[in-house]
Amino acid sequence: MTHRDLTIIITTFKSEDKIEKCLNSIDNRVKVILVENSNENNFKEKIEKKFLNVSCILSGGNLGYGKANNIGLKKTKTKFALILNPDTILDSNSLSHFFDFVKTNKDFAIAGPNQDEQIKNLDNSNFNELKPFEVKSIKGYAMFLNVEKFKDVGFFDENYFLYLEEIDLCKRIKDANKKIIVCPKINIFHYGGGSVNKKYINQIELTRNWHWMWSLFYFNKKHFGFTKALILITPKLFNAIFKILIYFILLNKKKREIYLKRMSGILNSIYGKSSWYRPTFD
Repeated sequence: MTHRDLTIIITTFKSEDKIEKCLNSIDNRVKVILVENSNENNFKEKIEKKFLNVSCILSGGNLGYGKANNIGLKKTKTKFALILNPDTILDSNSLSHFFDFVKTNKDFAIAGPNQDEQIKNLDNSNFNELKPFEVKSIKGYAMFLNVEKFKDVGFFDENYFLYLEEIDLCKRIKDANKKIIVCPKINIFHYGGGSVNKKYINQIELTRNWHWMWSLFYFNKKHFGFTKALILITPKLFNAIFKILIYFILLNKKKREIYLKRMSGILNSIYGKSSWYRPTFD
């Protein structure tokens, strides 16, 4: 197991202020496929000139997390792939710990780094923090994939634009009786919610609210059926309508727009519409 057996895939969108810190933390012996969700050729040229181990693919448009990652995965020729968010920093020993992990854990499908909330949920009296353990799912900011394990499962569901793509993937992996393992020795720092330039924060907030509601209904309909998904989402729909009325009365346009987006995301998902909403930037 060497650096040549791993490809790192990073999906970016308006992430210029974060991505270089991420790339600087990656051993330059590892191939990186960076999928930029735009047609910004200047960004591609700048990144490929500065980081010789990086191949930047321009998607031509904002495809979202899952579809863009699938572009990188389809071009991966190595045994393992690491799906990585641009707002992450690898510890200096992250990859060497992964390589050590693989030597004694051949049959995993997905491996994740140390995630504190999962460790807290364990019985700490019997827990050896250096020993890998199985979980139902891991967060999508850092996912090591054993590529051959996905031949019969597929990668990300491209119907999602944002949210729950990794949970969906983990559920399909577990339903196929394959292993998801956390390796506590692997440390990858995640800023959280910081991938996109802060000047776009208002548009991103509207986008998050629309897609969280859309993805929540779609995920539950896909895995548990339309009726259960509808029962789950109905209180959220009524809450959104109530908040729209309240903020209309209070003349709070910003808050009203957020709940309008939530209502729209719910209704579009219920009606079977695609996850079409996109942020607009000047």
